[in-house]
Amino acid sequence: MTSAAAPPTSLHRPAVSATHGARASVAASSNRVHLGNLEHLFRSRGAVESSGTAAAPVQPARRRQQAPLLRLPSFFKRAKGDFAVAKEEQVDLSPRLFQPVPPDGPSPRGDIAASWRRLHGEDGWRGLLDPLHPDLRREIVRYGEFVDAAYGAFLSQPDATPGDLAAPVHVPLHDAAYRVTAPLFATSSVGFPSWLALAAPCAAQRTSLVGYVAVCDSPDEVRRMGRRDIVIALRGTCTVLEWAENFRAGLVPANEAVDAAASPVSASDAKVECGFRNLYKTAGNGSPSLSEMVVTEVRRLLKKYEGEEVSITVTGHSLGAALAVLIADELVGHGDAPKPVTVFSFGGPRVGNCAFAERVEAGGARVLRVVNAHDVVPHLPPRPGGRWYADIGRELRLDSRASPYLRPDADAACCHDLEAYIHLVDGFLSSHCPFRANAKRSILRLLKNQGGNVKQLYISKAMDMRVRLDAGGAVDMPGSPLSRLGAPSTVLECVH
Repeated sequence: MTSAAAPPTSLHRPAVSATHGARASVAASSNRVHLGNLEHLFRSRGAVESSGTAAAPVQPARRRQQAPLLRLPSFFKRAKGDFAVAKEEQVDLSPRLFQPVPPDGPSPRGDIAASWRRLHGEDGWRGLLDPLHPDLRREIVRYGEFVDAAYGAFLSQPDATPGDLAAPVHVPLHDAAYRVTAPLFATSSVGFPSWLALAAPCAAQRTSLVGYVAVCDSPDEVRRMGRRDIVIALRGTCTVLEWAENFRAGLVPANEAVDAAASPVSASDAKVECGFRNLYKTAGNGSPSLSEMVVTEVRRLLKKYEGEEVSITVTGHSLGAALAVLIADELVGHGDAPKPVTVFSFGGPRVGNCAFAERVEAGGARVLRVVNAHDVVPHLPPRPGGRWYADIGRELRLDSRASPYLRPDADAACCHDLEAYIHLVDGFLSSHCPFRANAKRSILRLLKNQGGNVKQLYISKAMDMRVRLDAGGAVDMPGSPLSRLGAPSTVLECVH
């Protein structure tokens, strides 16, 4: 790809009518059409499922295992009356609200062999971010799902330990073309007092599953992507001791991360957040540090696939985004990894000072930070007067208030939620355009994780239509708006 694709005419804002009354009338008519289509879709699906009684019995479809998604607590509780939102006429519904219809335009598996280097930041994503190039959107969403799988692995095995052969780590990957080659564990440098550790052994666990390394081993996918991709995926904060490390915001030297003699920036000047570096460099009892695990596995894979074109992509959310930057810095600093080493981070905090940011970029690591304008985490740790901490790489700035499905007063947990981030990327066209009308990701994933932040209209329609999974199975959503309001706890999952 030599240049970004020209934005289609649909990227421009639609003409706005002269009067508020005319706008309201048009919106109301459009909403009625979309809701009518939605009703017709599910009635048609129900008719298809109930027809053909003479046919041979159909075995239930094997449901794809869903990764348990991180359910961040709601920081601001709302009263029941606060669930009310604007009237239906004031909500602009997407015609692709829940429906599992084939997507418009190029396939999500379109060939990117000729353009993957630009998509991974060869020229700093120039011309690809605003408007967001469709191929880059798919890549970002895909790597977000790798992080989702890291959450799923931890939440299903929170007590996993390194080298446990009796209970090997299972990672629920969304992409069957990839194979997990190694789990990754991070160890906190702090611990509970012995008496408190005995009272709460789960909270006192210092070493926890934080992510994994995976490699694409499908020949067809390697040809489609133009290289063999090694992915390092990392989840966000999930344990008590990880939270304790997050608040250790003092800067410490980062000179052990790279060869000081080879670095263009003085090693003594580059500094990183103390807690992040502790989680990255601390070894556990009988287990190596996260740094050692990553470097060892990457070296092994590079030797195995020597002679092939290989990319290394590090992706993470929240704490995992900070660790991803430290990993990229170490890989490019030691010269073990071929360029590029690309980071796709979601809602990541600041990692180090200006000297560290310069070192990461000068070393050849490419960092794309996906940031929600209403998420507080990317603004932490603070930098009074522009000093101390610095942002790294390029930024793709999203706005949760641009989503027609989320409440405009969505709370801090929703604004930082990984699924909310993926939802916003999937619907983003440009900073001057409304939410993409043909977004392919079902909002019912949001309803499962952040139901209290989804507009009441969508909760009501899902409840009324008794939404069911594509595969024919039901998913229990304890505590979700559907179950609280007495509706069937089932959701429809649309495949991106």
